[in-house]
Amino acid sequence: MDIEFFLILAGVLVLLGLSAFFSGSETALTAASRARMHALADEGDSQAQIVNRLLEAPERLIGTVLLGNNLVNILASALTTSLLVRTFGDVGVAYATVGLTLLVVIFAEVLPKTFALAYSDRFSLAVAPVMSFLIVAMRPATVAVEAIVSWILSLTPSSRDDEANILSAHREIRGHIELQTREGAVARHDAHMLGGVLDLGDLQVADIMIHRTKMETINADDTPEEFVEEVVKSKYSRFPIWKDEPENITGVLHAKDLLANLAKLGWDLSKLELAQFTKEAWFIPDTTSLKELLDQFLKRNMQMALVVDEYGEVQGLITLEDILEEIVGQIADEHDTKDMAIRPQADGTVNVDGSVPIRDLNRQMDWDLPDEEATTVAGLVIHEAQTIPEPGQVFTFYGYRFEILRKNRNKIAALRVKPVALETMAD
Repeated sequence: MDIEFFLILAGVLVLLGLSAFFSGSETALTAASRARMHALADEGDSQAQIVNRLLEAPERLIGTVLLGNNLVNILASALTTSLLVRTFGDVGVAYATVGLTLLVVIFAEVLPKTFALAYSDRFSLAVAPVMSFLIVAMRPATVAVEAIVSWILSLTPSSRDDEANILSAHREIRGHIELQTREGAVARHDAHMLGGVLDLGDLQVADIMIHRTKMETINADDTPEEFVEEVVKSKYSRFPIWKDEPENITGVLHAKDLLANLAKLGWDLSKLELAQFTKEAWFIPDTTSLKELLDQFLKRNMQMALVVDEYGEVQGLITLEDILEEIVGQIADEHDTKDMAIRPQADGTVNVDGSVPIRDLNRQMDWDLPDEEATTVAGLVIHEAQTIPEPGQVFTFYGYRFEILRKNRNKIAALRVKPVALETMAD
């Protein structure tokens, strides 16, 4: 064996080490505790500050890892194949394929990622400066890859994929969450919460708002006795105020402001004037994303907004709690009545109100009904059936059986839903 053999072998080992570095760095940085990193950064830790900067632009991190990992793995494969073909002849291709596959899987994927998960904070602090340098150094290459992919996608008939970013961190993170959930490392409820955070940018307020027909409002012309009684009976603390017609919202009443003014007046309802403590209503377009609205809630120190369409007509309202429920699930307090809109039955079927959001049904039953074309269960059935069905009609799509139980005018009031797999098992 000549010196060239050992140089190529050393090069392959270095490339495998780089592959392990990229794999471990990606896992460590995505699994690192953000709270701990921020705490260390506040204490002046320069490496923690670098970690925070990397996590602020995760798509650059993932793009660099993907490009770097593929580059070193392909180069290692080419060198190994060349080396073994020279040594063993044509059969060296098979030796290179089997041998390098085992080496990459064990030493460049499983081991570094396992170690990175076990010591994610320590690992991320160690690799952050190197990754920061590599992101800058490889930026021209990652930009070029994105540009080429975007150009190719622009030539395809569909435009839906033109806006997709193949180097986006979201899909990578979703993949990790789903993998860890299947392996039992992440509880299903926690997976729903993490998925809910990632979904905030894709959902619009129109998808989760309280429709105007279900809003609890106060007529500006009501007497003090009437609107105080409405506030006391309600489980809510904020109420849109309308004048002349329900769609004409003129302000918002907060129950705390009502109590404060009553206390100043010695609890004399006759002296109470609604206009004195009514606050200005905040209107937002129905196309606003939940992520954008959450940021605005935090900046404005507000917890409720009125939703309007493109014509300025009020469509509903949305609160900070509605957004939080998209992440953590239903939030109930001691004043909330038990939600019986989703009623699981002993035979595996589920009786559900037509107005129930598909996302809520999926979360509670761990189902996967699509919610791209419709927001509610009734909307999904109408969209698929292309008609307003009658009680007793049965439809099967997406692996579920939908039976119409009740109908109120042109609205589906209640349905019975059952996974088709349960029917097959019963047969």
